[in-house]
Amino acid sequence: MGEFLAANTKRDYYEVLGVTRASTDVEIKSAYRKLAMTHHPDRNPDNPEAEEKFKEITEAYAILADSEKRSLYDRFGHAGLGGGAGGPAGFDPAIFQDFGDIFGDIFGFDMFGQGGRRRSRAQRGADLREDLNLEFEEAVFGVDKKVNVRRHETCDSCRGSGAASGKAPVACKSCNGRGQVRYQQGFFSIARTCPTCQGAGSVVTDPCAKCRGEGRLLRERVVEAKVPAGVEDGTRIRFTGLGEAGAFSGPAGDLYIVLHVKEHVFFEREGNDLHCVVPISFPQAALGTEILVPTLEGEHKLKVPEGTQSGTSFRIKNKGVPVLNGHGAGDLYVEVRIQTPGKLNKRQRELLAELGELAPVENKPQSRSLLGRVKDMFV
Repeated sequence: MGEFLAANTKRDYYEVLGVTRASTDVEIKSAYRKLAMTHHPDRNPDNPEAEEKFKEITEAYAILADSEKRSLYDRFGHAGLGGGAGGPAGFDPAIFQDFGDIFGDIFGFDMFGQGGRRRSRAQRGADLREDLNLEFEEAVFGVDKKVNVRRHETCDSCRGSGAASGKAPVACKSCNGRGQVRYQQGFFSIARTCPTCQGAGSVVTDPCAKCRGEGRLLRERVVEAKVPAGVEDGTRIRFTGLGEAGAFSGPAGDLYIVLHVKEHVFFEREGNDLHCVVPISFPQAALGTEILVPTLEGEHKLKVPEGTQSGTSFRIKNKGVPVLNGHGAGDLYVEVRIQTPGKLNKRQRELLAELGELAPVENKPQSRSLLGRVKDMFV
């Protein structure tokens, strides 16, 4: 009977957390997080009232976060939880195994010695970027280039340890090699990263003379960059492990080479296709002809049929850009445009005048195609 009376002197756990009996587990956890942030002893040093409040809300959460204990509490109240020498009635320290995500996010430490693993000194090296300019043909057909890269490399004297020859990092005295130091806060044991060794558990007392304890040296190297056929302007090529060496024997970063392709004199690239414009005369367009058009692989004989209109485009298969890391190539599109002479001699005028009489053109307005209208909108 005495135990029952003692239990009833406690506040209702739902009231302590400011929730109702219908609250979900997520709502209970959220309420506890907010209260814990407000009343945690670290945020209220030398405040016994805050510490007692923190103990109270933690005890309440320990019960309500456990479905079995919450069920007993809902049915019988504090008396249904019983008591014990190990702590407050119904208080089970094992419940704090689920608190790592709560306190780790809020305060950035481990509680009760859980998760106190030593952090490695090794750190991954940074990624590097170099820019490489290419001629248009080099991007199309591929090329081998040499790129000068300045980067930190592992010190060959200490092999990245940062310690002098024949020496090695020693156990940190501040944390006795554990990488963490512990503080007692009420009935909580709080573990924090050791500020002396930054969690590594060891420190370098005799630094390497060559790299001054950093474990790396700045050097310039020549990297052989194989540029594949078909790359475009802005393409990035990654070279794994050719970036900065990691600190204290950590893995190296990557090297990224960004390609910048120069424009061609008359070819324009669209994906894997090439486009160019070739002028022809009016007689060539009217009577038909064969012309030599340039490609990236030499000249190609193109047949222009009679009656060809200015702006007609001809497709030459497989004379475009090779497919990057694939098979085949794009096409070359040649647009012919009739070139009107700016100056005519007497004989030319006579011939054109005679042609005009023999083949008159009726100058009546014509409707433009939808394609033509859309094209004009973007001119």
